[in-house]
Amino acid sequence: MQHLPLDADGHLYVFAYGSLIWRPGFDHQGAEPALLRGYHRRFCLWSRMYRGTPEVPGLVLGLDRGGACRGVAFRVVASHAAAVLEYLDARENPNGFYVYERRLLPLSLASGRQVRGIAYVADRRHPSYARPCEDSTVAAIARGHGQAGPNREYLLNTAAHLRAMGLPDRRLERLARLVEEEQRLIHRSGLPASADQTQDDQRLIHRSGLSGLRGSDAG
Repeated sequence: MQHLPLDADGHLYVFAYGSLIWRPGFDHQGAEPALLRGYHRRFCLWSRMYRGTPEVPGLVLGLDRGGACRGVAFRVVASHAAAVLEYLDARENPNGFYVYERRLLPLSLASGRQVRGIAYVADRRHPSYARPCEDSTVAAIARGHGQAGPNREYLLNTAAHLRAMGLPDRRLERLARLVEEEQRLIHRSGLPASADQTQDDQRLIHRSGLSGLRGSDAG
């Protein structure tokens, strides 16, 4: 029998920090803002399908160690917990690419309660893990476009929903401004696939450790 990571109150709590915030895709009894300590939200996983392509990879969010992250805690009744976990495991790690580790972590809810909830943390050992590099992050998000749409749309949606909930992420807001500026430069040049840009992008990709990786794609 599967062990269910339920809190002491008998519910499953799911911590959302990216697209799960506005598109959870599972039944839940309630949701409220929550704080997770020890991890921060970052575009730290390369995506070559949902938010990019093998030639022009994009980036998706993960929880990386250090700092803190404000997001949303969804409350799921115990009778739905197994189905929700199965759905989330398949969504976060599609096609057997385990770029996220599911962990049970302490959450501080806006109501003042302390609960334990699951969160999907980036696996730093996975070849799709992207080391911090602002230049390569901006370039990838500005150019990435995959099955789920433009990479920048994912960034802007996350920033907008956090802002609407009164939980603005200053790092995401800054990144969004830099990506929009990069987009304007690309459109102004009229040559998004020029030789110079391609060479510059490849240098950034090599610098950030992407070259030759065979990682997963997550949206």
